[in-house]
Amino acid sequence: MSSNDVRTRQIVRRETHASRAAASIVLVILAIIFCLYVLLEATLQALGQDAWLTDPAALGAWLSRLPENADSAILGLSGLLILLAGLVFFLQAVLPGRRPRYSLPNPRAAVVVDAEVLASSLARRTRLTAGVTAEQVLVTVGRTRIDVRIRPTSGIPVDEEAVRAAVTEELELTGLAPRPEVRVQVSSVGVIGQ
Repeated sequence: MSSNDVRTRQIVRRETHASRAAASIVLVILAIIFCLYVLLEATLQALGQDAWLTDPAALGAWLSRLPENADSAILGLSGLLILLAGLVFFLQAVLPGRRPRYSLPNPRAAVVVDAEVLASSLARRTRLTAGVTAEQVLVTVGRTRIDVRIRPTSGIPVDEEAVRAAVTEELELTGLAPRPEVRVQVSSVGVIGQ
């Protein structure tokens, strides 16, 4: 594999996955603030000054006796907030963080399209195949499925299989892999005068 292929894959990955930089920056800032506070308290204690907020030894003793001398409502609320913050950081680390973007194969460049662009292209093809207006077509693009909803004009039938074939052909032209399943739903209620 050449260095251009590796670089192209890195670019595609960066564009299709959400960055975790914001969560990392927040966590680092909180850690720096905590370390600076501990350093300040330790410096004040070493200089024989009064503690700024609390004496580190007194804080440690209070934490060691925590369940017996704290208000249960405050303790429960603090525990819940810590749990929620930990859950947010854990989910940021574990979940894939995929953006609604798709990589299209191209031998010369990295091609990434938004789901909205792909949905617009498929909606145009659906509209032309079904003979309806843009307001009568709704296309939703998901990771594993594409839903096409059509509200036909009253009295004019829509061939569901022809629409499915046209959308599938349009997907084949894009080269999207893995190809999502195409579901077409024609509404039983038509639109008047479109």
